[in-house]
Amino acid sequence: MYKHLFKSLLSLLLGIFPEVGLLDHMLERQLTMQNEMRERQMAMQIAWSREFLKYFGTFYGIAAISLTTGAIKRKNPAFLFPIIPLGFVFTYQYDLGYGTLLQRMKGEAENILETEKSKLQLPKGMITFESLEKARREQSKFFIDK
Repeated sequence: MYKHLFKSLLSLLLGIFPEVGLLDHMLERQLTMQNEMRERQMAMQIAWSREFLKYFGTFYGIAAISLTTGAIKRKNPAFLFPIIPLGFVFTYQYDLGYGTLLQRMKGEAENILETEKSKLQLPKGMITFESLEKARREQSKFFIDK
């Protein structure tokens, strides 16, 4: 009896689960949780952009009216120049918050993943447990020496 209990406890501690379904279930839950977090982060980014657009839109409107008025009164079209870059920022934020920018970015990201895989590789390849341990040992030697 104790031998069976010890084996079960050991297999749980080592992460070797006898039930394959349990591993699948744990992995599925982890993936679901990660996707939920990603969706929440994207929702926060869109909400931030929409909120920023309210304030920037107000600023842009006041600036455009003021600069146009100044250009007309002084008969100097140079006053209109700042409206151009501010218009680009306004358009970008509008596209991010209400337009199709995120869908276009997603499509471009999918294209990069499919056709330009070599650009995504890490320098020196994938991180391994051995490389992490080597870096940790070197760092601990550094702090011990000081």
